[in-house]
Amino acid sequence: MTANDPETSAITQEQIIAVALELPGVTVVTASEEGGAPPSSWGDTFLSYNPDGDPPAEQRFPFATIVTNDVEGWDTSSNVSRQGVFRLNVSVGRDRFRELLGFSPAEQAQRSSGINYSALDRLLPHPNYAAQSWVSILNPGVATAHSVPGLLALAHGRARARHFRRSAR
Repeated sequence: MTANDPETSAITQEQIIAVALELPGVTVVTASEEGGAPPSSWGDTFLSYNPDGDPPAEQRFPFATIVTNDVEGWDTSSNVSRQGVFRLNVSVGRDRFRELLGFSPAEQAQRSSGINYSALDRLLPHPNYAAQSWVSILNPGVATAHSVPGLLALAHGRARARHFRRSAR
């Protein structure tokens, strides 16, 4: 079963990571106690464009994340602490955000009260980073799993372009 299989009803965290690793220069870091991460992020996964193989402490901001924990006082609206629930977060840029959701990232604040951030298998604005053009999907399934590879490729391309712009300076 792959994310591109039309009969796929869901895509797992492991499958999302496998799709991301097919893209060149991707590094995957899963936060853990051994890695020195705070307990609130243990199990969360960070996908970064890292063609130079820099250690995690020197890597740039990720282009996508998989979150498995609520963080009290910061990020609880998705209720990912439910058994088996995870949230894929992807940086898509302003134009694609508008195309996908029908409003600009700047309009997120006015629209947030009408959004159920805990809904499964729906493309949603990120509850905290929508203004920075991030979208999210809780447990991608029948309605959204097919879009995951394209979203990851888009975010990867954006991260790659940023990397080369910085390198050219």
